[in-house]
Amino acid sequence: MRTIQANYLRLETLNNANDRINNATAKLPIFKHYYIQEGIVHVSADGQKFEAKRETFRTRYSSKYFGTAKGLSNVSLNAHHMGINNRIIGSNEHESHYLFDLLMNNSTEIIPDVVSTDTHGVNHVNFALLDLFGYHFAPRYAKVGTVIEKMFNVTTDKDDRVQLSLKKPINTKRIMDHWDTIQRISVSLAQRKTDQATLVRKLSAYKSNHPLLEAFTEYNRLVKARYLLSYIDDPELRSHVQKALNRGEAYHQLRRAISQVNGDRFRGNSDEEIELWNECARLMANAIIYFNSKVLSNLLQSFEHHGKDKLAEAIKRASPVAWQSINLKGKYLFGQTGEAPDIEYLMASILEYVPLSEK
Repeated sequence: MRTIQANYLRLETLNNANDRINNATAKLPIFKHYYIQEGIVHVSADGQKFEAKRETFRTRYSSKYFGTAKGLSNVSLNAHHMGINNRIIGSNEHESHYLFDLLMNNSTEIIPDVVSTDTHGVNHVNFALLDLFGYHFAPRYAKVGTVIEKMFNVTTDKDDRVQLSLKKPINTKRIMDHWDTIQRISVSLAQRKTDQATLVRKLSAYKSNHPLLEAFTEYNRLVKARYLLSYIDDPELRSHVQKALNRGEAYHQLRRAISQVNGDRFRGNSDEEIELWNECARLMANAIIYFNSKVLSNLLQSFEHHGKDKLAEAIKRASPVAWQSINLKGKYLFGQTGEAPDIEYLMASILEYVPLSEK
């Protein structure tokens, strides 16, 4: 085991294994029913705090989550229940500074269209930055009324209809004057010559009246204003955002269940070892989700084939993020048979299930 850990457990190989599992899940018959909106990949990003067993260079105090201990935060990018990317950051770092990098470094075949976060995923550049690269940023605000009041004047007309107008008009000239510079920054990000966290730090170092910072801020306000108007006017959009975030929370519960096997703390004596542990945990979570999705796919195909429409509809609404059937704390024996588990044999006890091979 030590030899395997030393020679085969590397971030590159683990990431490749995660990608292969996620890509395989995306090819299963059940996957098309995981879409929140037809033809649109709606993902979510959120952080999850874990205490660390050992103090490392990046571990930090957080009395809210760790008491007197130190820990780190794992920011996950979740697409259709699966963890398609993640990143370890300090518990004192802002999650929003890594959202773009999570999207750009996604190496699966699942390409996001819309990305949702909670309030922690919002900063002064994310609307603009994601819009530049064709992503639609759709955050959920904890206090959306306060956000709207800060940006808009809210009045009523003579017919008691609510009217919204920007408190401060968008300075489109400032955006156009610095559009070439904004595009050059985009090229640097696309070519990975810099990352989002570095860009945010540099912009934050500028004075508030710096022309480039003002251009980015105005561009961000423009995209944000359009989104807020849609958000308050479209209940379906709010439902989609909430559903995407709920899936992220369910995935976090699975990750927490896996981590509790080891005392709910990050393993490792260094930041590199912690990243390996984290990627291994993602691999386990994605493997469980694939297994459940495969079972659901077999059930769906069987029920549809045999005309059991009500059961088929129930399967379409089922979540693959479940681990009650997985003995996470059990003892396992691995035989070198070279054969994959027989899914049909494992599913034999499921009521109403008839394998397609049986007619």
